[in-house]
Amino acid sequence: MAKIEAVLFDLDGTLLDSALDFHFVINQMLEQRDRPSLSLECLKHHVSNGARAMVSYAFGIDNTDPQFEPLKAEFLQKYLRHLNVKSVLYPGIGQVLDFLQSHCIPWGVVTNKPELYTGLIMHHQQLHDRAAVVICPDHVLNTKPDPEPLFLACQKMSVQAHNCCYIGDHIRDIEAGNSAGMTTIGCNYGYLNKDELSSHWGANFLVDQPLQIIDIIKRLLKQ
Repeated sequence: MAKIEAVLFDLDGTLLDSALDFHFVINQMLEQRDRPSLSLECLKHHVSNGARAMVSYAFGIDNTDPQFEPLKAEFLQKYLRHLNVKSVLYPGIGQVLDFLQSHCIPWGVVTNKPELYTGLIMHHQQLHDRAAVVICPDHVLNTKPDPEPLFLACQKMSVQAHNCCYIGDHIRDIEAGNSAGMTTIGCNYGYLNKDELSSHWGANFLVDQPLQIIDIIKRLLKQ
């Protein structure tokens, strides 16, 4: 592995614990339709797969159902009004970002979350002026697991992909990072599906909590 010159993060389930806000919106929609609520534990395993997955799971329908698109649109509209109520950075993420800054290592975000939502969250969490780059689906033709957004982030940071580390909580993050030739770190503390083994993702490293990222970066700086 090459020496690390920059670090990229996924957003939901990696930097940000956003499950509580998604959970509130889904249960509000279910309650309005006199349907039973879902537990946070059940829903959070679908967060990393986005709005489509959460709506499909909550209402037991797929995207061929005529109700699907209206429900998804309602979900996104409600989420837009509630996306910064209970979402917080994972404990330890602040220290990770401070470590990178103190070592003059630029960092950024590469997410499959649309720019509208990502931008509001980054501002609310006071990360917008700290991140060197933020790449969303709006900026590319192909989203993760395609490596295109990671290559774009590297281009904007003027670093080579093999000198970059990508950190995420989903197999698509690791596949994208590996395809780009980056060092990859998989996060077990995120929204890992209960039936999924992160050890099968092919990540270079796995962490159970954010502060372990610092130890790995320290090792990679010595390469």
